[in-house]
Amino acid sequence: MSFDVPVLLLTWRRPDTTRQVLDALRPVAPSRLYVASDGPRNEAEAKAVQATRDLISEHIDWSCQIKTRFCAENQGCQLGVSSAITWFFEHEEAGIVLEDDCVPHPDFFGYCRELLERYRHDTRIWCISGDNFQDGVWRGEGSYYFSRYNHCWGWASWRRCWTEYANHAQIWECLKASSSWQQAMFEHSEERSYWMTIWHQLFARGIPDSWAYRWSLVCMANHGLTALPNQNLVTNVGFGDQATHTVHQVQQGEKKGLGILRHPPFLYRNSEADEYTYLHHFGGLSIRRDKSIWMKTRRYLKALAIRAGVK
Repeated sequence: MSFDVPVLLLTWRRPDTTRQVLDALRPVAPSRLYVASDGPRNEAEAKAVQATRDLISEHIDWSCQIKTRFCAENQGCQLGVSSAITWFFEHEEAGIVLEDDCVPHPDFFGYCRELLERYRHDTRIWCISGDNFQDGVWRGEGSYYFSRYNHCWGWASWRRCWTEYANHAQIWECLKASSSWQQAMFEHSEERSYWMTIWHQLFARGIPDSWAYRWSLVCMANHGLTALPNQNLVTNVGFGDQATHTVHQVQQGEKKGLGILRHPPFLYRNSEADEYTYLHHFGGLSIRRDKSIWMKTRRYLKALAIRAGVK
């Protein structure tokens, strides 16, 4: 029996990891598969890009409708990915997005299908992600909880949400001029400063060349929630020299199944889980430690100055 939720597979120059994702898709056999491939930056990359594209015809052996979007020129991580997702949602009202290094557990697909239908018209919910960074801590009473963080290593959403991505630059201009909006998004000044700094570098300097941070901005600015599973459902296998951004390994929980879904009895953002994510996944602990060391150093230097009679 085929899987009736459309899937977008984002590929580029990594046939080995792409093959692993296709192997995970085969038992599920999605009936509609969209494949997008950015173009090579040079002749050396051209062979790897073509080898990855060849997998689509060679490795898909189940009955499905395939649509491809193969770019001749390289658009980069921001435009190459975001334009492909836009293309996908121009054809579909809802669907799953997988990059070529994100290998899902079989339960990921049923989880996405059920939640896409359950929250189809609930404008509070913007994303469904298969990622868990809680290090084994179960959040809430259901199989999943709600977060401000829209982790994108295997996710799903609706056209009603993605259409807002086109407004990311306008949202940033308004947000950076409104301290009240910033405070409404982040109750803690430290976390607020963290994200505002990232977005400032993104829009002022183009660093990093990322669609994901822009998408996070759009979701957070609209107070959109993401459903996150209490077991990790997707493993990123793309760390290393061939990666563009995920060069250094990020700690993920062991990929496990969810079994029969238990829906949370209440819909609310789990602030404890989000604080844990900020501290342990986004580096908040290091920021606090460095800040503490700096404050202690300042106090020490001030004490020395007082002892020396320096005002």
